[in-house]
Amino acid sequence: MFLNSLSGRFLLLTVIFVMLAEVLIFVPSVARFREDYLQARLERGQIASLTVLADADSMVDPDLEKELLQNAGVLNVVLQRDSRRELVLASPMPHGIDGSFDLRDATPFQLITDAFARMFTPEDQVIRVVGTPVNKAGLLIEVTMHTNDLRTGMLDYGRRVFGLSLVISVITSALLFLAVRSALVLPIRRVIHHITAYKNAPEDLAQIISPSAGITELRDAEEALRAMEVELSAALKQKDRLAILGGAVAKISHDLRNMLTTATLLADRMEQSEDPAVQRVTPKLVNSLTRAVNLCENTLAFGKAEEPAPVIAPFAARKLVADVLESEALAAEGAGITFDLAPGDEITIHADTEQIYRVLTNLVRNARQAIAANKAPGRITVSLEEMADGWVIHVADTGPGLPPKALDNLFRPFEGGARRGGSGLGLAIASELVRGHGGTLELVETGDTGTAFRLTVPRSGSAAKKA
Repeated sequence: MFLNSLSGRFLLLTVIFVMLAEVLIFVPSVARFREDYLQARLERGQIASLTVLADADSMVDPDLEKELLQNAGVLNVVLQRDSRRELVLASPMPHGIDGSFDLRDATPFQLITDAFARMFTPEDQVIRVVGTPVNKAGLLIEVTMHTNDLRTGMLDYGRRVFGLSLVISVITSALLFLAVRSALVLPIRRVIHHITAYKNAPEDLAQIISPSAGITELRDAEEALRAMEVELSAALKQKDRLAILGGAVAKISHDLRNMLTTATLLADRMEQSEDPAVQRVTPKLVNSLTRAVNLCENTLAFGKAEEPAPVIAPFAARKLVADVLESEALAAEGAGITFDLAPGDEITIHADTEQIYRVLTNLVRNARQAIAANKAPGRITVSLEEMADGWVIHVADTGPGLPPKALDNLFRPFEGGARRGGSGLGLAIASELVRGHGGTLELVETGDTGTAFRLTVPRSGSAAKKA
């Protein structure tokens, strides 16, 4: 429907406001017309009276007096030249005076009220009008007159003003309609056309809008739309690449799982060796291979959906942390890195053991790699804390801190890498696993003196089940 469009609404509002403006002009115009009409009758009456007063000694012929009053459009003329009021011209009164109006002290509101009262009074009346003579020809002039001609003249004038207002309103509305259509509606339709074209083919970079509007607001909207389309196209392209990469990782994980299974069987046979060093290392090798197999299986599952829901079960937290630190210590031999587990009592945490192990491994490994890259001795400390509503694990290091790029994309995969060659997957996976428990992984501080993370696991398992 036309009135539901921007052009239709603007056209309708334009007509309404133009007519309203014309009404505001029409009201005082009609009042002014009445005032001018009455003032003209006073002036005609004054001229007629001066004709009579020119020869004060002679008597006025009745026919001449009647003709003067008819030409002036009045019934009687009273002129006060000094302290005495004098009836200069007179004719028979059809009836008494119905109203009296003094133009000398009339206010604009009173003039408007009297004008519209006259327009809505159809019967002919006799009124008295009082005013000041022109050119200081006296102190006061007063005439009586019929109102029929006055009302007829006011109605004719009102119809002319209304017709002129209607013509002006139509012309103004048409011009404004065309101006708004060319300056506003058509550019908006162009933007809508670009949005539709981009929606149908978001991978086609040629469909991205090029800002060209001359209106500042529309150009800002086009520039914002262009920025959004550019970001969305890049995100879609990255999503496609990640989908391809995910398929490749799933295939690699499938083959790697088979290789690791064979390596696990061989590691089991190593336990039969009598070499003390082999016996000491073999259990950790078997555990590492088992976790690697589980990781491959979880990766295959992740390729189909998200990380599997955590299997909540109680486990000894200090033992798990010690296992993580010991594994990372083997990888950091000779690097001058110290791994510490803060002293305290054993704490039992209700969570998924394998997932928490992966989270801690990612955090500790990132800290170890940061310290090693700094080529300076360092320390990694893990502390456990039991709260009323859950458990908190603190991981702190004395490394060089995170770079600005890593801070801006801390938990985003492939963007939050803290070292050259890093993929940024470690913290992203760790954050997702913690969220799966209904908990949080937060960066507490980072700087030249080191970095600290806080891992919170809620006590209730309901949040983890919902996640």
